[in-house]
Amino acid sequence: MVKRNSTSRLSSITSQVILVQTDTTVGFLSQNEAKLQDIKSRPSNKSFIKVLKSFKALQKDNKRIPQKYKNRVRRSTKTTFIVKNLSFRVAKETLSSAILRNATWNYSTSANKSGEHFCRDFCEKKADIIIEDKNGLYEGKPSRLYKINSTKIRRLR
Repeated sequence: MVKRNSTSRLSSITSQVILVQTDTTVGFLSQNEAKLQDIKSRPSNKSFIKVLKSFKALQKDNKRIPQKYKNRVRRSTKTTFIVKNLSFRVAKETLSSAILRNATWNYSTSANKSGEHFCRDFCEKKADIIIEDKNGLYEGKPSRLYKINSTKIRRLR
């Protein structure tokens, strides 16, 4: 089920904020980082996770993974990596919505106020588009978070 609060056309989907159940937890997706910062009341120097559709999109984005960690990154699921202060996750399980199928990447953040739990009313007011399947929207376990540099890997979450 797709609900829209916006009156604009779907062709401008890159500027919309989408509320959707991601591969880990319910979250906001958008290609507009400024809108997400406004919703979350987040400082502009704190970046968002970039969720990529595939590893080819990761290569096109010119993110270089240290050679000894490439297999780990390729085989991981529900895991976010930080390489040179850029955070990304490859969501192999593509979202079933036709709206998101053509997007190769989106910024992602949890759908809640900073430091609080999921509140459906807050999220529905802030999202332009709401995508919900038969399972509904639920707060799940967040992705694991690793920081990688050329010599070591460290788990942050």
